[in-house]
Amino acid sequence: MLTELVRKLRAFLPPDAVLYEAEDVKPYECDGLSAYRQTPMIVVLPQTEEEIIEILQLCHSTKTPVVARGAGTGLSGGALPHHQGVLLSLARLKNVLEIDPVTRTARVQPGVRNLAISEAVASYGLYYAPDPSSQIACTIGGNVAENSGGVHCLKYGLTVHNILKLRVLTIDGQVIEMGSDALDSPGYDLLALMTGSEGMLGIVTEVTVKLTPKPDKAQLVMAAFDDVQKAADAVANVISAGIIPAGMEMMDKITIHAVEDFIHAGYDLDAAAILLCEADGMTEEVAEEIQKISTIMRESGAVKISISQNEADRLRFWAGRKAAFPAAGRVSPDYYCMDGTIPRKHLARVLRGIETLSVEYGLRCMNVFHAGDGNLHPLILYDANQPGELEKTEAFGARILEMCIEAGGTITGEHGVGIEKLDQMCLQFKPAERDLFHAIKAAFDPDGLLNPGKAIPTLHRCAELGGMHVHRGETKFATIPRF
Repeated sequence: MLTELVRKLRAFLPPDAVLYEAEDVKPYECDGLSAYRQTPMIVVLPQTEEEIIEILQLCHSTKTPVVARGAGTGLSGGALPHHQGVLLSLARLKNVLEIDPVTRTARVQPGVRNLAISEAVASYGLYYAPDPSSQIACTIGGNVAENSGGVHCLKYGLTVHNILKLRVLTIDGQVIEMGSDALDSPGYDLLALMTGSEGMLGIVTEVTVKLTPKPDKAQLVMAAFDDVQKAADAVANVISAGIIPAGMEMMDKITIHAVEDFIHAGYDLDAAAILLCEADGMTEEVAEEIQKISTIMRESGAVKISISQNEADRLRFWAGRKAAFPAAGRVSPDYYCMDGTIPRKHLARVLRGIETLSVEYGLRCMNVFHAGDGNLHPLILYDANQPGELEKTEAFGARILEMCIEAGGTITGEHGVGIEKLDQMCLQFKPAERDLFHAIKAAFDPDGLLNPGKAIPTLHRCAELGGMHVHRGETKFATIPRF
């Protein structure tokens, strides 16, 4: 099968665009969730939409699974290859096709990096607002697949709020367009359905994004607290005052120390928690908002407040937050990045719960997250070389996600489900809801060839998990299978 498929692919792709030797496909064995690895059978690197159409038509006719991949920065195993499938890399489709400064839109290919969009339109005084921590590397196609956010998503929204139209290929190579150049389009909202579908419904080949005018000014308040509860209260107090910051991020003590040792951002090492709260807009508007935020922080119990005095200050304060993940890599051989969302009012309670679980499992956990919208990113620190530590980490992570559900939240805010959270999907959604997910998948991909085994758990898996949760009255946690 391998030899024949390679022969057919190389009939219309150059030799260097079809990889199958072990040393060539090995670099594609995982995404940013490196705990789970699977070597693909074949990797293809097309450069045009026409080539992708031929690849999909071939895979459809031979019933070969297809997994799409962008930059591989995803953190839920969404781009984990199939061992008997084709890994479809979109990295070579990296052109900005059109910029329209009048309508404030840009049409780009899926391999264009998130930050590259802002760089391409900077001369027009515009930028692309969603800014994941991986924005220097992650691609817009991957952002669409996971509905990515970023530190400024509180005010400017997720990917779904910042795109207008998608050009998509179905598994049999048909071209469809979702959305429109207008603010709305007739029919069902397929644009929102495709955004966050994790490559399971179609392959995105073009994205029309909305562009945002650069604000006249952006200024940041950094507040240090001696108690996590006070910091959590400050978050709620800012929002309840009618202020929607451009970004509001929180870090706990272990994260502050790891980041400060790495970036030297000027964080208070005595703080139990730090809040970063940014205002942007007209100069006078920002000055007024910064004053209000500072007052609220002080009244909420902040022991130290620093305000950026220039752009260098602001970028330095943010640099620490954006470097939290690499900072974790400096203090631990491995880390497992979780992604759950809870109502803001439960921030302190859930953080205390994570601290209790950290003691129970004997594993350190760095907490860094989008405080404004309650999107948590606990980083569980572990050593994969120690027998049993990965399994213990998985159990710890599962407990965190289940705690998010219990608090009225959800198991993901922006990283997606991938293979990581399949079990928690069984708890988040009722059987009838999961049936609808499967029906939608079947409508787009009847043979289940696009990114199989991801995002939507099988009925059998959920039944097994349900049995494990009540076995002898104890809660059990399943390990994610490597397939």
